[in-house]
Amino acid sequence: MPTQGLEHIIREHLREFFAAHSSGQLPAPGLYDRMMPLMEKPLIESTLRACAGNQLKAARVLGINRNTLRKKLHTLGIAPAEEV
Repeated sequence: MPTQGLEHIIREHLREFFAAHSSGQLPAPGLYDRMMPLMEKPLIESTLRACAGNQLKAARVLGINRNTLRKKLHTLGIAPAEEV
């Protein structure tokens, strides 16, 4: 299943990320808020590309409301030209 392979890749990168910090040191607070846009933006861009820019189809694939998708496009700085 493709998501299992993706999950493995993410876990491996996160292990490397935490290992890159000095022993006993952790990343600065707010890691979740810094990481989620890094995951969310490529996910939305890839989904829009797969849906040929059709926001309604992309929202359905993502499992979110079309208005939520439009808000995320704005928030994440995804311009209309980048949607296809």
